[in-house]
Amino acid sequence: MKRCDLHCHSSYSDGTLTPAELIRLAEEKGLGALALTDHNTGKGLPEFMEAGRDSSVIPVPGCEFTTEYNGRELHVVGLFFGEETWPEIEDYVDLMHIAKHHANIRLMKALQRDGYDVRYEEAAALTDADEFNRAHVARLLFAKGYVASVTEAFQTILQEGGGYYVPPRRLGSLGTIRFIKQYGAVAVLAHPFLNINEEELLEFLPKAKEAGLDAMETRYTEFDADTTRKAEELAARFGLKQSGGSDFHGAAKPLIDLGTGFGDLEVPFSFYEDLRP
Repeated sequence: MKRCDLHCHSSYSDGTLTPAELIRLAEEKGLGALALTDHNTGKGLPEFMEAGRDSSVIPVPGCEFTTEYNGRELHVVGLFFGEETWPEIEDYVDLMHIAKHHANIRLMKALQRDGYDVRYEEAAALTDADEFNRAHVARLLFAKGYVASVTEAFQTILQEGGGYYVPPRRLGSLGTIRFIKQYGAVAVLAHPFLNINEEELLEFLPKAKEAGLDAMETRYTEFDADTTRKAEELAARFGLKQSGGSDFHGAAKPLIDLGTGFGDLEVPFSFYEDLRP
């Protein structure tokens, strides 16, 4: 079966491979299409699209937006952003980046106050993005021996509500869907069920559909067969197309491979064909 991967990250957010390296890896994996969906930025898209110009892999320009709905963090992916709209992505997330910058300063000062030898500049050096995120701080804490793994850092020191990490103000989920549609892109709800349960989804999806939601991810690295089935049923119920991806981050999430996730993920190439405007 010809496959694609419509959700991955580069060094322009919290991945470890450059956009060009992602294209080359996708070629090795035999993928038919790959979407770059860095968190809250499209700055890696020029390199990504150039690398895919003469590639066997079709490059799909995207972005994963961190949003909030009723106090829940939801991620909304925009796919097929036209080149002329890429600057609009940066304008849209600008205020969130400012909030993120101040949240990062507060986080690092709090860690330093309690004896953790970490500096803002060290975390910033781990990414090509304008602002680092919690994953980069986790990598720094691991590198300095404060935790046994990046996962442990998330579950202990950097756990939300634990006293150090306080999330910055996020974009509204419905407004972000409308933004994506305003610029002719395809709006996809990323990894449903990760931060929201089925009851909450049933309340959210009618409003999201009205705002312009096109699709939801039904194939995802962390989904078992039952979760995939539930996602497929919800997509059909609300007239949404299907999308999917590995959420590949390179060495930042070493157990997740491009295109195949933990090893058995399959996102049909037909998903790309159905979603393509």
